[in-house]
Amino acid sequence: MIQRLLICRSAGHDPYANLALEEALLHRVGKGELILYLWQNKRTVVIGRNQNPWKECRTALLEEEGGHLARRLSGGGAVFHDLGNLNFTFLMSAEDYDLARQLTVLERACRSLGIPAQRSGRNDLLADDRKFSGNAFYSHAGKAYHHGTLMVDVDIEMVQRYLSPSKAKLAAKGVDSVRSRVVNLREFVPDLTIDGLSDALIAALAEAYAAGAHGVRLPLQSLGTDEMDLHTLREKYSSGEWLYGSKLPFTASVEDRFSWGGAEIQFNVSEGVIRAVKVYTDAMDDTLAPKLETALTECAFRIGSLRERFAALSLPAEQKANLLSLLETAL
Repeated sequence: MIQRLLICRSAGHDPYANLALEEALLHRVGKGELILYLWQNKRTVVIGRNQNPWKECRTALLEEEGGHLARRLSGGGAVFHDLGNLNFTFLMSAEDYDLARQLTVLERACRSLGIPAQRSGRNDLLADDRKFSGNAFYSHAGKAYHHGTLMVDVDIEMVQRYLSPSKAKLAAKGVDSVRSRVVNLREFVPDLTIDGLSDALIAALAEAYAAGAHGVRLPLQSLGTDEMDLHTLREKYSSGEWLYGSKLPFTASVEDRFSWGGAEIQFNVSEGVIRAVKVYTDAMDDTLAPKLETALTECAFRIGSLRERFAALSLPAEQKANLLSLLETAL
C-alpha cells in the first residue's frame, strides 16, 4: 500500500543522465513509496530495449544534427523527445504496482486542464483519436516502473525527420504517416506549459493516492543515490555496446508484425545448425528477445527441432505460433 509520495524533477536534459537517474531511483524506491519522476530530453530518439536502432531511426542524420540515440530498459517502440515533451515515470515496489491507477493519474491531470484524454490499445493515451502519450513498463528484483511521454509542444517535423517506423507498423495502425498519428496538447490548451502539466500531474497523483506529496530536489543524496552511482549508470546508457550491441552478420532474416508487436529475427546457419541469433522487437515484454535468442542458438534448422524448442518456451500461445510460423518462412 502506497503511504508516501515522492516527486523528483531532473534538472538537466541529457538523456543518458536522465535514464541513469531513472534506474537509480528504481533501485532506491522502498515498500509503500511511489516516486513520480519528471524529466525532459533534448533532441533524442529513445528506442525500446530490444529494438533495432538502424530500423527505427535515421541514426546518421540524428547524430549529424546534434541529436542523441538512447535505449531504455523497457520494451515497446521508438519515440522522439525534445523540450516540448514531458516524460514521466512512476516507480514503486512490484507489490504496489497498479497500472490502472497510474493511468488514472495521467487522465485526471489532462482532463483537469481541459484535454479530452482517453486510453487506447496496449499503451497509448489519445485526444481526438490522436496519440499524445505512449507508455512502457519494466520490472526487476521486486521493483517496477511505468514510464511514458506527454507531448505538449513537440516539433512534429523532427518526429518525421528522425523516426523511420516500418510500413507494416503504420499499416497496422491504419494510418499513412507518423504525423497523422500524433497530436500536441497545446492544440487543446494553447497556453499549456511543461510546468503547468507537471503541477497537474502532481495534484492528480496526490488525489489518486490520498497521500502527501513530498518534493525531492537534486542533488539526490537524501534518496541514497550518489554521484558515483549515477556516473556509472550514465556510462552504461551512453556506451556503444548498450546503444547498438553487436550488429550480427546474418545469412537469413525474417520479420513480420502481429497483434502483440513486430519481430525481426536475424540468424546464421552453419552445417544445418543456427549458430547465432539476433532478435529485434517492440513487444512490451522486454524478456522476449533474450528468451528467443537463447532458445534458438545451436538449434538444428529443421521444423521438428524448432517446434521442440518453441514447445519449451514460456510464452503466450499466440506469440509462440506467430514466431514459429515466421521462422518457417525461411525453411
